[in-house]
Amino acid sequence: MQIPASSTEYLHVPIDGPAGVDLTAFPVKVAVVAHRDNPAGAEWQEADLIDGEARLLIGPGTELTLARGDYRVWVSVDPPGAENVTRIAGHLGVT
Repeated sequence: MQIPASSTEYLHVPIDGPAGVDLTAFPVKVAVVAHRDNPAGAEWQEADLIDGEARLLIGPGTELTLARGDYRVWVSVDPPGAENVTRIAGHLGVT
């Protein structure tokens, strides 16, 4: 996805959990990072989970203002059991 640096909008990230687990009861986090490493703790932002998508408001006036560049988008949710679903969800270009 490409967005201008001046845009304030919701970033939508599809997420699937383990079969038969309703993820709406558990916190979901999104990280948008400009490096190739796993996100550090402070880089994660709490997001809303709506209709199978994590939703995070990004851009000017939000907690996540992005400068021009290329970013990796990560998503994480921790349902009950052994699984902690954390994965790279895509790339975001900010122009």
